[in-house]
Amino acid sequence: MSRIAQRFASLRRAGRGALIPFLEAFDPDAATSAMLFRGLPAAGADLIEIGVPFTDPMADGPIIQAAGRRALRAGATLRGTLGMVRDFRAADRDTPVILMGYLNPILSYGPEPFARDAAAAGVDGLIVVDLPAEESDLLVPHANANGLDIIRLVAPTTDDARLPKVLQGSSGFVYYVSITGITGTRSASLSELAANVPRIRRLTDLPIAVGFGVKTPAQAAEVVSVADAAVVASSLIATLAAALDAGGRPLPGLVARVLADVRALAEGVRGARRAA
Repeated sequence: MSRIAQRFASLRRAGRGALIPFLEAFDPDAATSAMLFRGLPAAGADLIEIGVPFTDPMADGPIIQAAGRRALRAGATLRGTLGMVRDFRAADRDTPVILMGYLNPILSYGPEPFARDAAAAGVDGLIVVDLPAEESDLLVPHANANGLDIIRLVAPTTDDARLPKVLQGSSGFVYYVSITGITGTRSASLSELAANVPRIRRLTDLPIAVGFGVKTPAQAAEVVSVADAAVVASSLIATLAAALDAGGRPLPGLVARVLADVRALAEGVRGARRAA
């Protein structure tokens, strides 16, 4: 059983949902980014998504785009991101780590060596935003051969005819993109989630995580009242960005401020089902 499956099984036994924070690798620099990732589990992260910086992040809103630019200026590469995961794994053997990014860097690296190196570094799952189901053979066989989960994105516009094709070959969990458009622009209502999440559940036994627009502890709590996990990205990166000086360098207390936000989100997630 993969680390992702083990973590969701443990949370299911505990009767609670998961918090999955997202931060961009190397934002605002390698050392600060590494400190943030090391601190996430103790702050309440159940799984961690690490963004792989890319020059054309088509699905990302302005906050995450800015994070990617800072990371690229700091020297971020796909190989460097794997190195960051390897360093994280030296101290944490249990927290699942998912890389989220785009296909082009993987193709440049080579899908087969990438999958091998990602698994060796301690990556558990991959979310490749622009990899359609019709072209999954570019990566999925190599991911499967190395024990990496392929996590599919499902959108509100994914109709009932296409949904089974998108879910085919999925593992780990399903990522439900709760809004149409780019990240961090608006939030789905509880009624929208209550209508769409069961539609996915009818076709898969995998846990369902909801992202794109989850910002506050209250919203995260709403998400896990109908789904299995809340993914939070833009609000955490906005807190990070507010703790940079005019030159983009981290001010004292940046790590503590971001981790405080993660703790608040985690408390919202943990309190959701207690309240129910």
